[in-house]
Amino acid sequence: MLTSDVLKVFLRSVYNLEVGQECKAQPRLPGATQGKMAPEYSEIEMGLAELGRSFYARGWALGTSGNYSAVVSRDPLRIAITSTGVDKGNLTPEQFVRIDANGTVKEGRGRPSAETALHLVVIRVRGAGAVLHTHSVWSTIVSDVHATRGGLWIEGYEMLKGLQGVRSHAHREWLPIIENDQDMPKLAGVVEALLKEHPEAHGFLLRGHGLYTWGEDPAEAKRHLEILEFLLEVAGRLGRSGDHPSPPTPGGPRAPGDRA
Repeated sequence: MLTSDVLKVFLRSVYNLEVGQECKAQPRLPGATQGKMAPEYSEIEMGLAELGRSFYARGWALGTSGNYSAVVSRDPLRIAITSTGVDKGNLTPEQFVRIDANGTVKEGRGRPSAETALHLVVIRVRGAGAVLHTHSVWSTIVSDVHATRGGLWIEGYEMLKGLQGVRSHAHREWLPIIENDQDMPKLAGVVEALLKEHPEAHGFLLRGHGLYTWGEDPAEAKRHLEILEFLLEVAGRLGRSGDHPSPPTPGGPRAPGDRA
């Protein structure tokens, strides 16, 4: 039988208790963050993890597909991003790492998403505060059907007004489509060129792969994702892309009510 003193020592070692405290385990930071990641978890990683689980529930990122990131600080640049190969249906804050501008892990354990280079390009070129990437059925179908056109026009829908800067259903949104590639540095270069060529785009599709969109913060990125996924499903169900087979001319006319 354990004596009182021995029992107290045992409890201290196992439960980190002080004498006289309630016999209850004290919370500890998850193993992936011990001693390195701060409690900003609740503001960054926990929010992204919640978004990721909701996207899984809506069928937009099943299994290990999809990846999500958000800027933690600008100077120095630190980005929270999903680790590679994690189940998005059970996504937790521990499954994120924090990286620098070169994609090097600075906090957390594991390897960052295989598509980290694409997130870094969007954040740098667009000044985005968050980047979301999903693999929904409709984005995959639409990206393949309209790939030969280099993208698709979406116009005439009230839901377009959910995109930043859009004030009219008459807005014409050009959603570019890029050929998928497993060579990430090469693909990142293509994405960078596209973002500069189409500065008003709110997202892009990777052919046979999925949707990328972004926002000033995770809330705006979520809104853009929901709007674009809705519109992609509409386009897919209708089986058409409007009456504009060619991509927009940079600096071309805007629809009435669009904000410069």
